Amino acid sequence: WARAVRGLLLDVSGVLYDSGADGGVPIAGSAEAVRRIKASGLKLQLCTNETQATREDFVRKLRALGFDVSVAEVTAPAPAACRLLKERGLRPHLLVHDDLIPEFAEVDKTNPNCVVLGDAAENFTYANLNEAFRLLIGMEKPVLISLGKGRYYKETDGLKLDVGAYMKALEYACDVQAEVVGKPAKTFFESALAELGVPPEQAIMIGDDIVSDVGGAQQCGMRALQVRTGKYRPSDENHPEVKPDAYVNNLAEAVDIILQHL
Repeated sequence: WARAVRGLLLDVSGVLYDSGADGGVPIAGSAEAVRRIKASGLKLQLCTNETQATREDFVRKLRALGFDVSVAEVTAPAPAACRLLKERGLRPHLLVHDDLIPEFAEVDKTNPNCVVLGDAAENFTYANLNEAFRLLIGMEKPVLISLGKGRYYKETDGLKLDVGAYMKALEYACDVQAEVVGKPAKTFFESALAELGVPPEQAIMIGDDIVSDVGGAQQCGMRALQVRTGKYRPSDENHPEVKPDAYVNNLAEAVDIILQHL
């Protein structure tokens, strides 16, 4: 699986660092692994479902944690959602994290005709979910756009419910199918590959989520590795549908193996 690689897509939370209220903690060896990838000449793109901050703030946080990355190296759901909204003339009601709202500054939000859902964290109150429900149920053709469908993620103080759980609640209540912008959507991985500038058969995705990272990437024709960090659980290795091309203990180990085959 390590041969004929020209570019790497990396998940962020759970691969580079574990997020938390304290800003997060880098996973051992991950910052050096990113440096080694860049020094090797391999192309690098961060492919993240991060929806609690703008890409600019997100990159600032990563740089403060010791990662040499730029905004151009981040593929994230909010900019993709903004393109979709403008293309289709959609005006969103936003149920997202407060820190993500600036990403939607150029989007018309008057008289909403859709709901956009992100990882709103503390904004996932009953009142806010009910407001989104009422808007959707009142639409002739309800449109629910979700910035990912993850079930949970890991922070330094433990596992946290992710946007997918709330997406499923609104789908059930409104009898609507959400449109997912973010992993594991094929279009999202295709966007990341286009920004990476590498065809899928020459790229490897490295993530901690067996379904969103590994399964999504493999559906696009990429090889995909699961790290045993972040949200990884031993039960992932018996997943009935998704089988990674390999398991690695962490990003540093994956990079060691890939660089040996260049």
